[in-house]
Amino acid sequence: MNNFEPEAVTQYPEPLAGSYKPEDCLFLLKPVAADYRSIEDKERLIQQGSLHYSQMIHRESEPSATYTDLFYSMLSAYKSRLAEQVMRLAVEITQRRTGPITLISLARAGTPFGVLLNRALTQHFGLKSNHYSISIIRDRGIDSVALDYLLSKGYSPETFVFIDGWTAKGVITDELKKSIAVYNEANKTNIPAELFVISDIGGTADVAATYDDYAIPSALMNSTVSGLVSRSILNDQVGDTDFHGCVIYDHLREYDLSDWFIDQITAEMSLDRIAPLLEVPREERQLITKGFLSDVMREMQVSDINRIKPGIAEATRVMLRRVPDLLIVQQSGHPDVAHLERLAVEKSITVIERSDMPFGACALIRDVLEMRSTNE
Repeated sequence: MNNFEPEAVTQYPEPLAGSYKPEDCLFLLKPVAADYRSIEDKERLIQQGSLHYSQMIHRESEPSATYTDLFYSMLSAYKSRLAEQVMRLAVEITQRRTGPITLISLARAGTPFGVLLNRALTQHFGLKSNHYSISIIRDRGIDSVALDYLLSKGYSPETFVFIDGWTAKGVITDELKKSIAVYNEANKTNIPAELFVISDIGGTADVAATYDDYAIPSALMNSTVSGLVSRSILNDQVGDTDFHGCVIYDHLREYDLSDWFIDQITAEMSLDRIAPLLEVPREERQLITKGFLSDVMREMQVSDINRIKPGIAEATRVMLRRVPDLLIVQQSGHPDVAHLERLAVEKSITVIERSDMPFGACALIRDVLEMRSTNE
């Protein structure tokens, strides 16, 4: 039952669809004016503590033809596997919820999977499902105005299902649990804080389809497979009654593959092909991940764990959106890391091979403050 009574906000902002069909996804995000920073400038401001990463954004450029070809190659190789894993998550959702489902994907890595799960639940399981994508930001929490909006629309908190694409160190898992606990206490609600993901390489999510680290196709791209929406922004353009912000990358519209990507995976989904249940205990994956992170911090003399991004998906983010320092791959030349090795060549980043690594790849963010101090 939903006993939510909004105290301050009576007129909520309107959702936006990005480049998705409205029945597939509505973003509870506010378009804001873009004050683009270079990736290097953004990294410096983050590391010196002048600005939080959520206060800044860089202008995404169109993917190169070579890189796009790698995306097509990975999609061809893994679309059936991904479809089976989406169906596994759909099964898990049906076993943990009754009645209508309210899918809440965490923008934007979780957004395509929210769209896919919405289609799986409605088309293959005959359930009523609605999908919204909302913001959650490390150290800032989940967008409480977005949660207010959903409750004000009559969605029962017991139907909420939080979706992300992948997780490794568990930063977003922890942020979600803390944020929802605070929200429930303040609003006398009982929203479940479970996180459902496709790939849980660190064993930190509540429900996952796989622990495998592989090149999930959507992780290779940015907004062009995520509705042309940027990652979420929380700066002075976002008021207390606003949704968290975003930038719509209209300049990339001719390169947009968001709907096409969804259709490709949807075509592979079937009740006859569902990924098997996980057999390895989640705690085992957690121990393996913690041990690896400790080793890397010691061996590479890294004092800030936030500079270490394990997993192919997170390493891809570093190579595209941060200032990378080093790329570690489990097996050089493996198709799953071809796009990463390509980016490393383009950015002149050293690549080392580590066969005992429990992930396909791991990237280190450069300590730009130390580099600047050395240069001075």
